[in-house]
Amino acid sequence: MTKFVTIFSTAPKEEEAKKIANVLVSKKVVACVNIIPGLRSIYRWKGKICDEREVMMVMKTKDSLVEDVKKELKSLHSYECPELIVLPISDGLPDYLSWIEENTNEPTH
Repeated sequence: MTKFVTIFSTAPKEEEAKKIANVLVSKKVVACVNIIPGLRSIYRWKGKICDEREVMMVMKTKDSLVEDVKKELKSLHSYECPELIVLPISDGLPDYLSWIEENTNEPTH
């Protein structure tokens, strides 16, 4: 298992993504959230094909904090079933990975 991960999630509007990002960064469960506007998502929800504008959130944190991110995201997000996908960071600049370490807490669980 890798020590650092990238988490992907979407939000319906940039304002909601900013709110989520500010809480996650201030609580130090993630070191950084990139908010990428202009996403178009086509998906099936409750038997209906949906075509919606969204924003993408790309978060960097420690693997040990994923459960904390899940808990916070679920409580902050307006979606009934928010996206949360975790991908391992297999390598990176040592200074950047150290920065993630320095800007995140230890897990609460």
